[in-house]
Amino acid sequence: MTPTPNSDYAALVLRVSSGSLFIAHGLTKVLVFTIPGTVGFFESLGLPGFFAYITIFAELVGGAALIAGVAIRVVSLALIPVLIGATWVHSGNGWSFSAAGGGWEYPLFWTAAQASLALLGNGAFSLRIPALQKILGRFA
Repeated sequence: MTPTPNSDYAALVLRVSSGSLFIAHGLTKVLVFTIPGTVGFFESLGLPGFFAYITIFAELVGGAALIAGVAIRVVSLALIPVLIGATWVHSGNGWSFSAAGGGWEYPLFWTAAQASLALLGNGAFSLRIPALQKILGRFA
């Protein structure tokens, strides 16, 4: 039996916790704020309303992929623009995420976590899909 390096377990913890948070944020947009409410919020920021749909999709599907360990490098990189957008949205609220409207340090840290996952890869206990690995090569 080949031992699993600590970095594999670190990637597992990071991707499962991060994926869970993405799903929670996506479900909040659907179940609490509602999809029309989220679209309206994005439009109030001057963004196209369809960005709300892309964001919800990215958070729900990306979160599930992170938990399952599917194409982690690609998924993590694809989620970074969502997090940069969240950092921008919260930038006027100050540093602390406990500030009114939430600050920008949490989405910025989460961006760094996704960049770390992109570098670490799947880690331990990930779902391997041969066809996807063939298409994505080393990024799967």
